[in-house]
Amino acid sequence: MTTITKTIDEQVEILMSGAEYGDPQIRQTMSRELRERLIEAEKQGRPLRVYAGYDPRTADLHLGHTITMRKLRQFQEFGHDVTFLIGTFTSLIGDPSDKDKAREQLTRQQVEDHARTYAEQAFKILDPQLTRVRRNDEWLSTLDFADIIQLASNFTVQQFLARENFSKRVDAGEPIYLHELFYGLMQGYDAVAQEADVQVGGQDQLFNILVAGRKLQEGMGQKPQIAIIMGESLPGTDGEIKMSKSLGNHIPLLSTPRDMFGKVMSVPDKAMAIYYKLILGWSPAQMKELQDGIASGALHPNEVKMRLAREIVSIFHSPEAAEEAQKNWDEVFRGGSGIPEDIPEEALAAEERVVEILRRLNMVSSGAEARRLIEQNGVRLDGQPVTDVYASVKLDALPVVLQVGKRKFVRLISA
Repeated sequence: MTTITKTIDEQVEILMSGAEYGDPQIRQTMSRELRERLIEAEKQGRPLRVYAGYDPRTADLHLGHTITMRKLRQFQEFGHDVTFLIGTFTSLIGDPSDKDKAREQLTRQQVEDHARTYAEQAFKILDPQLTRVRRNDEWLSTLDFADIIQLASNFTVQQFLARENFSKRVDAGEPIYLHELFYGLMQGYDAVAQEADVQVGGQDQLFNILVAGRKLQEGMGQKPQIAIIMGESLPGTDGEIKMSKSLGNHIPLLSTPRDMFGKVMSVPDKAMAIYYKLILGWSPAQMKELQDGIASGALHPNEVKMRLAREIVSIFHSPEAAEEAQKNWDEVFRGGSGIPEDIPEEALAAEERVVEILRRLNMVSSGAEARRLIEQNGVRLDGQPVTDVYASVKLDALPVVLQVGKRKFVRLISA
């Protein structure tokens, strides 16, 4: 990747773009500190040390995570030292930010399993040659109880309880477990251990970065990091709520091209603009042209969404994969039999109930889901709805195409 040469003022303007703190004074302070740190680093002949952390609570990173990754990419383009931090230790507790109840605690094995492909997923956005990948168990697992007491002495209980999610739980009489308070301490220590100049995060990380991280660095004799808090969150496939694995409205980076294309096409029209802005990085001028085109009728919303789906699949897979995914989409939703040409085949050796086939082939998550889909006419055999939850596929009926919803197909053939 070629380093982009910009003046310090130009870097500040670009790097602060999209940042939001809910307080103009904080934004002004962060901008001033970033400028001062850039000047200082230039005099010292070193890049800024920048990072963002990602807890492997699940195996998937999703499109929403790429917003902070794109900000890291901007720092890379200006020649700064970027770390993609995998929270292998913090994820054992789970960030209580923006949660109305305690998270389930994971085991070390679960965390290791989830973390295995995180760097590979991140390299869809970040330059692998310029990205430092670290895990925070490197330093957090070495702290002893005396170290924890020293870290905790920098904060008051009131500072933590004043956080909105904790105060709501206090008002509602919901429990706040002591271990949840440790999360802010641990994330703050991530900044200390890396001697960070800048940390990038989302709105749910405002306390952890702006309060815990900066205060702990000051307490440990370091200059406090600059907090780059991204202002907008990506809505999920429902078009309303922030994209989240736990809510099931996410688009995983590990999605197949067809699944990713289909999930983008399922996003409501009203959310398209923010996807263009946050995922494709369109400028205000491009956004205005897009919105004016839709408003005037010069651009059809479905074609705009189709373009969005193609570009997203191209980024995370390839242009060829995007073209194939669109072809599949067209076959299913734009005429013809509605059945793609190359669907998987499964051989049946004996008569079998439709519900059992769906479960065995992982086309549903449970028998209950299979029965619910059948009752809602969401399961078809050769295009005809299956209406009986006890229906079977007989050998003399083969071959036959079994379909679930709009995107799952299998051709059942004789063994």
